[in-house]
Order: sequence, then C-alpha cells, then structure tokens
Amino acid sequence: MTALAVAQPAGAAKTADVAVRVHGLLRRFGERTVLDGLDLELRRSEFVILLGQSGCGKSTLLRLLGGLDVPDGGEVSVPRRRALVFQEPRLLPWQRVWRNVTIGIDARDPRQIALGVLDEVGLRDHAVAWPKTLSGGAAQRVARARALVAKPALVLLDEPFAALDAITRLRMHDLVRALRARHDATMLLVTHDVDEAIALGDRILVMRDGCIASSHDVDLDTHERFRGADRDRIRAALLHELGIGAIGSAPGLSTQRREQ
Repeated sequence: MTALAVAQPAGAAKTADVAVRVHGLLRRFGERTVLDGLDLELRRSEFVILLGQSGCGKSTLLRLLGGLDVPDGGEVSVPRRRALVFQEPRLLPWQRVWRNVTIGIDARDPRQIALGVLDEVGLRDHAVAWPKTLSGGAAQRVARARALVAKPALVLLDEPFAALDAITRLRMHDLVRALRARHDATMLLVTHDVDEAIALGDRILVMRDGCIASSHDVDLDTHERFRGADRDRIRAALLHELGIGAIGSAPGLSTQRREQ
C-alpha cells in the first residue's frame, strides 16, 4: 500500500524537527526496481547532499519527493510547499524574466514579488529581459528565484550546477549559501561531485542499489570544508564508498567522471 502525505504543521510534536520522512519507498519501472525499501529523514532547515553512481535512483527519489512521480509502495511525508530546481533552468522563452519567476503564483502584484526575489539573486536589473539574452549562470539564478518565490519549506535540487563552467559554479555555491542563510528551508541536492558535497552540505548521503547506504555528518567550518585532515577523511570515506578508490586523489573528482 502506498501513502503520499503532506506533513502536519510544524507545531505538531511528532514532526517538529523532521521536514521529510520516507519509509520503505519502492519504485519500479517494468521489471527494474529503482528504489527498494528506501528510508530517509531530513530535518528542518538541513542542507543534505545526495551522492551516488548514475542510475542508482537519485533523480527518481527527488521526483517522488517533489510530487512529479508516484511510488509503488512505502510512505512519504513531505511539506506542502516544495520547489524543484533542475540542471536546466527550464525558462519559458516567450516570457520576460519576472514572469518566469512568478509562474503559478496567485498574487495581487506578482511583479513586485518577482523583483524582491530577483534582488536576492542579483538580477533585479534583468527583470524585463528575455531568457535568451541571459548567460547560463544568470539563467540558473532566475531558476533559484523561481524556486524561492513561493517560500518553500523544501527545496529539491537535481544537479543544478553540472552544466556551468568552474568559475560560475563557485559563484553559484556562494549564492546558495547566502540564500540558505536567509531562508528557513530544508534542501536536498543531488550531485556527482564529492568536493561540492563537502563544500555545501550539513550531511552527505550515499545512495546505492536503490537505498541510502550511508550518512556522513559534515561538522566543518567554512575554511575546513576546503582543506584539512577532517575534510580529507570525509572525502576519502566517500570516495571509498562510491567505489572510486585510489584514483580519487585528484581534486574535484566526481563519480560521473569515474563512469566515463
């Protein structure tokens, strides 16, 4: 039996500290089982990173949490207000930037709301621009603004930086950190990049064979996330679990590169 529920209000005692609760999640595509009895809990305001080889079910899990797919079994409890950010910005080319931000928003003055969130991502001056005139990084900023406009309690990010160049990617990391500091939302981000995971997450989950295989707390300050013995120990453990082994000594190595 499958149950897909919206979480109780934050004041309810049993869900006060848990934003997402998943138990025994099952998802099949034909004869292939992608998610096999997966259990997961995400705390309120927690930034969790999901690592795993391609095909292990990461994106499928995000789609289920976001309401874009229906499980074949198990229980899923998520906040009512959710937002998804994909690798591609997925902007409507026939709409101005500010209208892309407010798609689906029912408000008396949607433009002012759009200007507010565009200001947060540094694009207020581009409100009336067409999507085709934006750089890749600017388009991703619009996607972030669109995700924030509804004040979600849960933000799901599916490899949102994968298509960006290295410098733009680092700038987007800074933006996500700043947005996280201002918004009290739980975030779950899928990536193939181990270094990115350590740089951003409070906790890193490794997914394997349709389940969460391990969980690693990242109790490091900003400086320690980029260098130091504690960071190196976390990195080595993650690379070992991902089956990368000794070749993982190169900085910035991702599981995606390992598969090529």
